[in-house]
Amino acid sequence: MGKSNKSLYSSRVKNSLSLYILLAPALILLLVFTYIPMSGLVIAFKDYTPSSGIFGSPWVGFKHFSQFFSSYQFGVTIRNTLKISIYSIVVGFPLPIALAILCNQIRVEKFKKFFQVTTYLPHFISTMVMCGMLILFLSPNNGLIVNFLGLFGIDIPALLSRPTSFASVYVWSDVWQHVGWDSIIFLAALSAIDPTYYEAATMDGASKLQKIRHIDLPLILPTAMILLILRAGGLLSVGFEKVLLLQNPLNLAGSEIISTYVYKVGLINFQYSYSTAIGLFNTVVNVIILIMVNSLSRRLTKTGLF
Repeated sequence: MGKSNKSLYSSRVKNSLSLYILLAPALILLLVFTYIPMSGLVIAFKDYTPSSGIFGSPWVGFKHFSQFFSSYQFGVTIRNTLKISIYSIVVGFPLPIALAILCNQIRVEKFKKFFQVTTYLPHFISTMVMCGMLILFLSPNNGLIVNFLGLFGIDIPALLSRPTSFASVYVWSDVWQHVGWDSIIFLAALSAIDPTYYEAATMDGASKLQKIRHIDLPLILPTAMILLILRAGGLLSVGFEKVLLLQNPLNLAGSEIISTYVYKVGLINFQYSYSTAIGLFNTVVNVIILIMVNSLSRRLTKTGLF
């Protein structure tokens, strides 16, 4: 029996050899640039210096973790990171679902395509250009939005100079840029729904809102839960580039997050071990949150990543 299973396995591998060859470059790149560099995480437990090397530097245990936990920046970075991340999920997660359902209800094909294109286009604006646009539009002196609202006698504060406003600027600009693109996967899930469900609901006299509530939402729930789990798994991994580009000395109290702090202490101040310890802490917390949310999803909806 064992020999027959082995021969069956060998024959399957042989038949799929071309596919394995195609897969090999991706696996090699993943190994070289993702898994092998993970050995460098050991410097989080050492006083690393480039002259001594990774394995020649002395062990210090959890010294750098304790240093971060007891520092003033620990509370600030955790609070700002959680604020922006949770704000992004609360606002940015349901809106693509709503947009996909709205787009799915449009029956005029030309208008539907126009609607989709106009909501997708902002996604292709680079982060650098987007941040430049925000700085120009929200400038307190000659910004486009400030001047436009000024015509109606409305004065708005310098939003990028206020720590309390940074999260709102970040989240709502991100929603405008990506809500259309993020709705694509929900549109695909809606298009996969069997039309007979709608026909049966129409025969029973269901309204459009009832169809959305009892057909659309329940059937796209598994897809939504998978995406929610993925977003929750990166709860402490707020977009570094956009935050750094919008950051300035005036809003630093509300914009300093874990990733920007790691960049500053690691690459600017050359505290390699300290920054690695912070990054490792960030990753471990993300993994724990991912497992917890996945387990909760398994219990409530029978859907999960693993």
